[in-house]
Amino acid sequence: MKLIVGLGNPGEKYEKTRHNLGFLVLEQFLKNFSEVKNTVWDDKKKFKSNIAEIGWNSRKRKTLEKVILAKPQTYMNNSGMAVSLLASFYKIKPEDIWIIHDEIDLPVGAMKIRLGGSAAGHHGIDSIIKSLETDKFWRFRLGIGHSKGKEKIVKTKIGSTTDFVLGNFSGAERSKMKVLIKKAVRALETGLEEDLRKAMNQFNTK
Repeated sequence: MKLIVGLGNPGEKYEKTRHNLGFLVLEQFLKNFSEVKNTVWDDKKKFKSNIAEIGWNSRKRKTLEKVILAKPQTYMNNSGMAVSLLASFYKIKPEDIWIIHDEIDLPVGAMKIRLGGSAAGHHGIDSIIKSLETDKFWRFRLGIGHSKGKEKIVKTKIGSTTDFVLGNFSGAERSKMKVLIKKAVRALETGLEEDLRKAMNQFNTK
């Protein structure tokens, strides 16, 4: 069984913000997988999440695996509460938890899949590490940062970091985000169909 979590903030106010990139990817993944009538998210108060359950039939590995998709409704800084509730109820090991989130330390449109590591200032990831008491879960890190030539990514180019991540994508960013969302969805599909090492080799930005 896998638990795939897209991070974001609930509510219409935040729908199209950079910090909700995890939600956007997971929503597109479910749309690709299911008929429109089956792309309904259940509001599960006991998990503090909107969830959808699917069965992934891997032709490559010849297995049928249950997959829980979740969008925490706790707000970003308390994401760990929802992840912990889900992991505990379904008895899912940390290494079978995949977290999709925005990453300001990567340029716009970049993606890095990795197992473990620090939160690097991401409050949602920090909350999950503290709640699970381990960092050994998978992350799909999706770049929303700014770069200039070969200089270090500028985090505070538009006001504070908080203002930036809670802002909407600019016109110039939107086309890159559409491409990134499609790429992240394909990486999820590859991870389920084969494994995440294969997804890393194929989709990680060099």
